[in-house]
Amino acid sequence: MPAGEDWWRTAVIYQVYVRSFADGNGDGIGDLAGVRSRLPYLKSLGVDALWFTPWYQSPLADGGYDVQDYRQIDPRFGTLEEAEQLIAEALELGIRTIVDIVPNHISDQHEWFQQALAAGPGSPERERFWFHPGRGDQGDGIPTNWVSSFQGETWSRTTNPDGTVGEWYLHLFTPQQPDLNWNHPDVRREHEDVLRFWFDRGVAGVRIDSAALPVKDAELPDLPPGTAPTAGHPHIDRDELHDIYRDWRAVADEYDGERVLVGEVWLDDAERFARYLRPGEMHTAFNFGFMTQPWSAQAMRDSITRTLAEHAPVGAPATWVLSNHDITRPVTRYGQADSSFAFERKRFGTATDAARGARRARAAALLVAALPGSLYIYQGDELGLPEVELPLDAIEDPMHFRSGGVDPGRDGCRVPLPWAGDTSPYGFGGAPWLPQPADWAALAVDAQDRDPDSTLNLYRAAIALRRRLDDLAGSDLEWLELGADVLAFRRGDGTVSITNLGAAAVPLPAHHEVLLASASLDGVLPPDATAWLALRAAPEHSSRAQK
Repeated sequence: MPAGEDWWRTAVIYQVYVRSFADGNGDGIGDLAGVRSRLPYLKSLGVDALWFTPWYQSPLADGGYDVQDYRQIDPRFGTLEEAEQLIAEALELGIRTIVDIVPNHISDQHEWFQQALAAGPGSPERERFWFHPGRGDQGDGIPTNWVSSFQGETWSRTTNPDGTVGEWYLHLFTPQQPDLNWNHPDVRREHEDVLRFWFDRGVAGVRIDSAALPVKDAELPDLPPGTAPTAGHPHIDRDELHDIYRDWRAVADEYDGERVLVGEVWLDDAERFARYLRPGEMHTAFNFGFMTQPWSAQAMRDSITRTLAEHAPVGAPATWVLSNHDITRPVTRYGQADSSFAFERKRFGTATDAARGARRARAAALLVAALPGSLYIYQGDELGLPEVELPLDAIEDPMHFRSGGVDPGRDGCRVPLPWAGDTSPYGFGGAPWLPQPADWAALAVDAQDRDPDSTLNLYRAAIALRRRLDDLAGSDLEWLELGADVLAFRRGDGTVSITNLGAAAVPLPAHHEVLLASASLDGVLPPDATAWLALRAAPEHSSRAQK
């Protein structure tokens, strides 16, 4: 584990989606007891920290990102005492904990919103949110034309106690997630108190969900269709956000051991993205640009170059990730004809070449592990799990329903993990809350433990080697020109990573020894493969050596 200050600069961080990780009580829902029972597995994987998606009390209208109470664990997952035990037990194994904070909104079941509904129009309780009487004489007009991050409208109308229609309230996501008004001092104070609550319990950092969204233009202006999130946008990347995150950084800096802020910042503007990483604000931010790139050497190289250039002016480390709880898994994505990713293009029945996707996912795992910065792994990617196309009656994700049933949603990457055995639930626990495929036995942890060439053992070897090689600890990267379809670079004094994204095998450079590879090598690097090499001194008298 990276020790002391700046541990986060090179850390390997594993994302735990609690509901689907491991079920400790047999009810089919992952829980904290399940995570605690699998800490030895996470230790054997070699990760430095665990990032938990929201484990707080929630109606789960949006997978826990509709938080009802930050100071309580959802009863389906466990108790606050179990969370404290988990944090402590993980730390004993050298594994830190990062928790999610969702500043843009809360659950409509949160006591604040329930108080606002009961208090009525014009009340102080409603000032914590964005209530509006509506346009027109009767208030029937929707207050703005803003479009939801989950598609559809961003305003819902309330009903008064007497049954008449009431005011509208803003929600950039689902109606069950009312947006908070960050101009209100209660909102700012409450979130700083929540940070302290979890820092006091030993967490090493917080991941800030939808970090560019919380502040809104109080004038609520309309938006021309297709407006990009540039300076002055009414609800994305407002300048006032930086005051909030500077205050959060001050809270984090009150604690020993360097508690980190990790932002989920989706912005195309490199200069404005970097502002969130200035000294005194966030430590790191998620790198979504690379994760959405197609299987193309030029596209990936451009993304890596752009990412490193964005971070250099503020001295922040880049982060590298292939997927998360929202994104189509790499094994499936890289096997599709269009191997890039965009939410609006997800559709049922998209064909994929599973074998090709698996080869590419292994190669991509080694590629990102060799890049300078920190590395995030979404649970199950280390097993090479594919995306699951679920039956319609199993889907719970609101993105599916708000798309009119066109988008399959995100539940396909949230199917519970297979741990052992030949049939479902594969050692997960009880009958899983989402159905597991019948052909996952070979992907289960116990099967991959026994196979030295498995994806799981490839991840273990890569993480161990990444930690051991001094060349991979710095921030340097030098591109090597080995062909248009080859992504090759040198780190440090001689460690080289080569990824073949083309259709033909590529000769390996002379005078290098193979440290690790995603596929079998025979003097050449086959298509859809990555190899790590170490420079080896050439023989001083080659002609004599041949005699």
